[in-house]
Amino acid sequence: MNKINRNYIKSNNMIENQQMYQNQMVAEATDAERATFYKHTYGHVAGGVLVFVIIESLMLKSEPLVKFMLSLTQGYLWLVLLAGFMGITWVAQKMAYGSVSKSKQYLGYFLYIIAEALIFVPMLYIALNYGGTYVIKQAAVVTGGLFIGLSAIVFLTKADFSVLRGALTIGFFLAIGLVVAGMLFGFDLGLWFSVGMCALAGGAILYNTHQLKYQFGTQQYVASALSLFASLMLLFWYILRIFMSRD
Repeated sequence: MNKINRNYIKSNNMIENQQMYQNQMVAEATDAERATFYKHTYGHVAGGVLVFVIIESLMLKSEPLVKFMLSLTQGYLWLVLLAGFMGITWVAQKMAYGSVSKSKQYLGYFLYIIAEALIFVPMLYIALNYGGTYVIKQAAVVTGGLFIGLSAIVFLTKADFSVLRGALTIGFFLAIGLVVAGMLFGFDLGLWFSVGMCALAGGAILYNTHQLKYQFGTQQYVASALSLFASLMLLFWYILRIFMSRD
């Protein structure tokens, strides 16, 4: 048994070492390898959206879960929920970004999708009661169109969007501060905050798309899909809020 375990561990180490050797940076890969990486990345983004829809549909059918998630939106509990979401996000990204192992990347990606599905339960439940599936479909179509358009800008213009990093970092910290302040002092951030967050999410899509070939290796298309999926869901969240704020 010990010999079998040692052989199994040795085999896994050999596979990971081989994957590490093959995991050259996308920027240094051939055109064919780069095209394959992009195809896999966006295929996994689409797959992540599909898994999210399926899981979210199942969650919304669970009345106890819906009631529990709605209860977490009251008072300071919302801050606890946000902190938990950020913690899970950190763990998921560490698992996905820090490994060339496909199993670890998939596990991190799936964990993040679960976290997104949970935090979306209150929002989508309210949206369904606000305007039915129509308002959600509208927000989804607009989000998808903007995501495709912003991605196309990066690939077609070849512009250097790495300059957005500083502005995005400041913007996200400012946004977190405003959300916390809004919860602590009980004021509504309003429509213009949602518009600003849409702009921030759009900037994140531009930056993350540009960074695909500089931040990831050719074997890390699952991790790269996670980075784009996170920006996509942030954009969807605030576009949906804008649609729900209409009279």
